Amino acid sequence: ATIGNSVETIGDGAFSTCMSLTTITIGNSVKTIGVEAFYLCNSLSSVTIGNSVTSIGNGAFMGCSSLISVIIPDLVTSIDNGAFMGCSSLTSVVIPDSVTSIAYQAFHSTGLTSLVIPDSVTSIGDYAFYESDSLASVVIPDSVTTIGGAVFGYTGLTSVEIPNSVTTIGGLAFSSCTSLTSVAI
Repeated sequence: ATIGNSVETIGDGAFSTCMSLTTITIGNSVKTIGVEAFYLCNSLSSVTIGNSVTSIGNGAFMGCSSLISVIIPDLVTSIDNGAFMGCSSLTSVVIPDSVTSIAYQAFHSTGLTSLVIPDSVTSIGDYAFYESDSLASVVIPDSVTTIGGAVFGYTGLTSVEIPNSVTTIGGLAFSSCTSLTSVAI
């Protein structure tokens, strides 16, 4: 499916549970992807998000278990609650420097293996990467001041360096990280 250049908003639940949808190209006129817009589109493996998108709603791609990679456009400032939760095949995501916060459960239960968080991010919400058990490597920049609760719980992290800028680490932030052998604070 291709969403043309006359559409500015993809409404809440617009394509929710479209089980046969495999690819989507979101035109450059779209500014907002609504809540659960592509919820449980299990066959969706390819998404091209237009450069004008500023907001990816709560659970926008939740449960898209075939989604492999995502490039988030440069105008997006936050990745909302559960935006990519349950995207178990999602192994690659590019987060732009415009993003200042990664919300609650944004990438919970994904297939991410490594992650570079840009210098613009100041907070990482609770459970943001929880149960992403393939996540072995993460770079936390000096801009981050808050690491939420259970953020990296049940991941495959082997080592982590927490920068001086961090003033708060939530409870269970690294719970059940059985491969974690080195922590530098």
